[in-house]
Amino acid sequence: MRSMTGYARATATVPAAAGGQDVREVCVEMRSVNNRYLDLSVRLPRSLTGLEERVRRALTAAGIARGKLDVTVTMTVRDASGEEGGATPLEPDMVFARRLADAAQRLSEGLGVPNDLTVSRLMAMPGVLVPVRPEAGESEEDAWGVLEPVLADAVAQFLDARAREGERLGADMLGKIARIRTLAAELAAASEEDVRTLRVRFEERLRSLIGQADVQPDEARIITECAVFADRISVDEELVRLSSHLDTLEGLLHTDDAVGRKIDFMLQETNREVNTVGSKCSNAGMARLVAEIKNELEKIREQVQNIE
Repeated sequence: MRSMTGYARATATVPAAAGGQDVREVCVEMRSVNNRYLDLSVRLPRSLTGLEERVRRALTAAGIARGKLDVTVTMTVRDASGEEGGATPLEPDMVFARRLADAAQRLSEGLGVPNDLTVSRLMAMPGVLVPVRPEAGESEEDAWGVLEPVLADAVAQFLDARAREGERLGADMLGKIARIRTLAAELAAASEEDVRTLRVRFEERLRSLIGQADVQPDEARIITECAVFADRISVDEELVRLSSHLDTLEGLLHTDDAVGRKIDFMLQETNREVNTVGSKCSNAGMARLVAEIKNELEKIREQVQNIE
């Protein structure tokens, strides 16, 4: 069982594609929070945008099923002295630059002001000069060969962080389930005593009404009616189903699969049984026990929102 919350960061230093003494520092950062489904966002350098689909496939293949996951890949080129920059080959994005120039011209014509856009100003705008794309200096396969091991390292760290958090959440929920079992045992004992008391009262009341009607009592019918009444107010069946649901929940908490939705469903079924028990409560002591069980179930439900 894993949490949906996690963070990981992996880096590696490899030779620059342009050769020489320059090196590239590749960094993969992953962070996730709770989400009903898998909401995956991948941010890559412009030179690696062709690898986005491979990154997505690698993440889903690793078993990441739920959560809002942000993956950021950065690539920094450093020269022999360790300074950023180096001899990274750049090229103009002519399509983007042409769009900027056309927009400047339309503004000039539309507003009736001079168009003072120069090449120097255009080059200073973000996105006009970009690193050489992989196909221009490095094949996509080579680029993936550089990124894949760093991504795999980050994914391993990320899954480990999620597993550790999931283990802590699981231990907390198992403790709450144990508390519910204790309360259910107290509820069973209280219910047994309550059924006996109410059955005696019911029989006394029934005999009193028969006596007032001045009719001959049918002992077999009285016994039958008392048994039906006792069965109606008993919560034995609900408590048996409650115990079964708790067994299922404990089993799910010990698995390594994505079980958040299954646990959430079982909690709904468990809460339904507890509500049925509550509707049959006839004294304050039992009502208090039911309220405590529902409180523990609500705490578990809140924790499950963090489970993948």
